[in-house]
Amino acid sequence: MNVSDFDYHLPEERIAQTPTKRREDSRLLVMERITGERIHSYFHRISKFLRPADVLVLNNSRVRPARLQGRKETGAKIELLILKPLGEDIWEALVKPSKRIKPGTVVKLGEGRATAVALKKSDVDGGWMFQFHDPQGKVEQLFDEVGTMPLPPYIHQRLEDPERYQTVYAKKLGSAAAPTAGLHFTEELLSTIKNKGIEIAYLTLHVGLGTFRPVQTDRIEDHRMHAEYFELTQSEAEKIYQAKKNGGRVVAVGTTSARTLETIAQQHKGEIVAAKGWSDLFIYPGFSFQVIDGLLTNFHLPKSTLLMLVSAFSSREHILAAYQEAIEKRYRFFSFGDAMLII
Repeated sequence: MNVSDFDYHLPEERIAQTPTKRREDSRLLVMERITGERIHSYFHRISKFLRPADVLVLNNSRVRPARLQGRKETGAKIELLILKPLGEDIWEALVKPSKRIKPGTVVKLGEGRATAVALKKSDVDGGWMFQFHDPQGKVEQLFDEVGTMPLPPYIHQRLEDPERYQTVYAKKLGSAAAPTAGLHFTEELLSTIKNKGIEIAYLTLHVGLGTFRPVQTDRIEDHRMHAEYFELTQSEAEKIYQAKKNGGRVVAVGTTSARTLETIAQQHKGEIVAAKGWSDLFIYPGFSFQVIDGLLTNFHLPKSTLLMLVSAFSSREHILAAYQEAIEKRYRFFSFGDAMLII
């Protein structure tokens, strides 16, 4: 299939620049997976579309303040986007502009309090391995103190509250971008869902390049995903197993949760078991889902791997038709935008 098959026109004013005042006030487009039939609702009513014995699977990864502004010894500005740890104080990062970096380049951070020394290019386009040194403390502490939230480039307004780019259940630090489908939940809404008899299960997938890197090939089959780390504990795997056993539906909250569950199933002969490792699973139309029965997700960028995943779960025609209707009805798109439940 061609990447151009997943293109659509989105007016710029439909890109949400800020979150809603209250998380649960986002709109919710509910679509029947097979027929494409659609209902327009609001997120705070999501439990209406779920059933007792269902299980919601949420990604509890927390976003690291991964965007660092620094300067070379010449004074030239350098931006680092931290991706993942590779060893003791060694981290992989995207560099902007990458042409200004060579092995041995020293980047000063935090007004000179710390340094990052370029070691060599990584296997990621624009990526480098850096050795960090901070006399004042641990590198993670440096990120917390001098880093900023790595908001997507299509968001141009300042985020007043950084916690709005975290889910309320974010727990395990490690993502370079938020698992945005979960941004709509509040503690109260999760309690309402539980009280209806719907189970809540958590997994971890640290969002990295595999999630938001643009497809740079003409044929989607030629694209290769960047691996992202995941974990599913025994207790949470048991919740998912029991929901399946009892006739409930497994509803993945976000494409990251969906990819993690399907990765585990592929690695364990269709079973959901406790597991951890790396996923480079690329889901596009033709993929055979083994675990999920529903998918809660935001509206995704044209020609993105995320749009291909949701198209695989329903159909390209149904998804693009739903997106067009959402545009006409003035839904808000992308990270701070509205949500879609495919079930």
